[in-house]
Amino acid sequence: MSSEVFTAADEEEESGPCAVIESLEQIGSRWRLVVLHELQNGEQRFNELKRATDASSRTLSRVLDDLQEMDFVDRRLEEDAPVATYYRLTSKGESLCPVFDEIEDWAEEWLAGCKN
Repeated sequence: MSSEVFTAADEEEESGPCAVIESLEQIGSRWRLVVLHELQNGEQRFNELKRATDASSRTLSRVLDDLQEMDFVDRRLEEDAPVATYYRLTSKGESLCPVFDEIEDWAEEWLAGCKN
């Protein structure tokens, strides 16, 4: 008679990555977080985001495409002269605002020595 003991780690392996890991895989890159955080201030043009984030055009373009594909960001093209592209958070993206607030509160308490 064989007796097998299953641990919580075994259960986690069988059910796949936990929700925290899955979430971080979607939004966890440095540039995704920076852009999502910046867009909390409202709709912004590409060049405004570029200045605010210090991202290269290539990096920002790639990140915005990824975030749009994952439905965190909406893109709006205004074709009047001059042509402008605007980005804003979707409702899915806006749902992250309280998460950013909590992270900022935690950082203020625990990372007091951290300078930007």
